[in-house]
Amino acid sequence: MNALTPAIEECAAAVTATASAIRAEQLGERTPCEKFTVAELLDHLGGTLASSARAARKEPQSEADAGMSPAIVARTATEVAAAWARPGAYEGTTVFGPGEMPAALAATVTLEELALHGWDLACATGQPFTLGDETAQAVLTAVEQIADQARSNGGYGPPIPVAPDAPALHQALGASGRNPAWNG
Repeated sequence: MNALTPAIEECAAAVTATASAIRAEQLGERTPCEKFTVAELLDHLGGTLASSARAARKEPQSEADAGMSPAIVARTATEVAAAWARPGAYEGTTVFGPGEMPAALAATVTLEELALHGWDLACATGQPFTLGDETAQAVLTAVEQIADQARSNGGYGPPIPVAPDAPALHQALGASGRNPAWNG
């Protein structure tokens, strides 16, 4: 088992709980990820997670998934955690996102997508999003690992300063251009 597996599992469980609690009247709400409403973020995250599960299983990618309901995103989060827990998931290369990449990098991107967009959904819908210290530290490491590339392709905004002693999740949020104190 790869060291990221428990963090992916914990973040996937948090996303599953968050998505499962989203109500229809919340789908049009803004999120901390400024380019997405709740419904748009569900589509983005659900499609990314479905693609990630295929990447973990080394399966070909298919057309982009669309029309993701909260229930489908919750199920897909559970599926992606199971896919990355499989033997060999982190080995070699796989196709994910913009093309072929090391499978371990695809897992890193999956972790940060689960954590950051899970937090986005939780904030937008008035829910808590809590991660254990080890998982939050793994998320921070993942965000820092891909921050420059994510910023260059528009996935992250400029970093937002947070206190050096802030919780690791808040540091990760700031590094990705999110304000940990976001409130609609």
